[in-house]
Amino acid sequence: MKPLEDVRIIAVEQYGAGPFGSVHLADLGAEVIKIEDPRVGGDVGRYVPPYFEDEDSLFFETFNRNKRSLSLDLSSPEGRAVFEDLVTRSDVVYSNLRGDVPKKIGITYDDLKHLNPAIVCCSLTGFGMTGPRQKEPGYDYILQGLAGWMDLTGEPDGPPTKSGLSLVDFSGGYVAAISLLAGLHAARRDGVGMDCDVSLYDTALSMLTYPATWHLNAGFTPERTRHSAHPSLVPFQAFEASDGWLVVGCAKEKFWARLAVVVGHPEWAEQESPYATFSGRQQGSAELLAQLEGIFLQRTVDEWLSVLYPASIPCGPINDVPQALREEHTIARNLVVETEHPRYGTVRQVASPVRVGADAPTYRRAPRRNEDFDHVVREIIGYDDAEIAKLQAAGAFGAAAESTEG
Repeated sequence: MKPLEDVRIIAVEQYGAGPFGSVHLADLGAEVIKIEDPRVGGDVGRYVPPYFEDEDSLFFETFNRNKRSLSLDLSSPEGRAVFEDLVTRSDVVYSNLRGDVPKKIGITYDDLKHLNPAIVCCSLTGFGMTGPRQKEPGYDYILQGLAGWMDLTGEPDGPPTKSGLSLVDFSGGYVAAISLLAGLHAARRDGVGMDCDVSLYDTALSMLTYPATWHLNAGFTPERTRHSAHPSLVPFQAFEASDGWLVVGCAKEKFWARLAVVVGHPEWAEQESPYATFSGRQQGSAELLAQLEGIFLQRTVDEWLSVLYPASIPCGPINDVPQALREEHTIARNLVVETEHPRYGTVRQVASPVRVGADAPTYRRAPRRNEDFDHVVREIIGYDDAEIAKLQAAGAFGAAAESTEG
């Protein structure tokens, strides 16, 4: 069995952050059942441009492999009844909605514990289910600004800059998955479920880590650094070579001693040198880095890597995305996986980094909307034809044509 093969998760999720958290659980074997609102065409991720057609999108494929889909109108009494029947047969209700919505639509632990005392209700929201911003929608870009990330990113003389990836969304998904698994462990141990109140805001603030500690205890104010330099370790930054960029880092004194030799200045690491220690290099960083930058411009990236790697100095090229995906180590670690899709044929995408045990994970394409209707309502819940027909007529699953897809 896969590690989470005995776990069933009802996922009231959409777009990026929530589905990103649950896709790793699905890869580990959890049965993740996406509840998609038929009134709005299901998960908005199905329609993200530029690579989409009808209800198929490469964006959606990225975040929803190995999952199942059920169209269900939670706003109707009949749809709610189906949802509650599913709760009695599941372990977790997982969602990513605005902070006030889980309570409003009745998917918190207090709303569901009478159906299943051990149910875990994990809500990933923008700002959490309490606090003055509870009702605000949370988007990665906004949160990178609020949490101070953008003020720290970019060149000192440039504008505040967003990360090139939606790191708050993706980190929030990981935090939600950890919280969900911790809640599930406790519920199975104690027989009592709970709420997991996870927010993107909390995630972004917590990831300020040691700069926040330095500020709170020593009054340190983080500032943007030239060429993405580390705030205290010198040198540890991007350097421009004659044909591109690379990162070189001296996180230990032994690395500095080796680098001094490689760049032709072994005396820089000698005891009497002002650059011999972490503190000395930080104090003299302006002069030292100017000299290093001039030296690195004299060779190509590959030429530098050919001497830095053998000297065991932490370094690496600054790849573009195509180069990163072609990296030898990417291939060796099986980080590009394939699924088969009726519209796209073979879809290639990056694998989950979560590794558990020796068995290689298997991958199934993302579900078409409502594709798993029969599996969920007949096999899991156990409705017969008459019950299904009655629910369909009442609009529990949306339009009748939708309710029989897949």
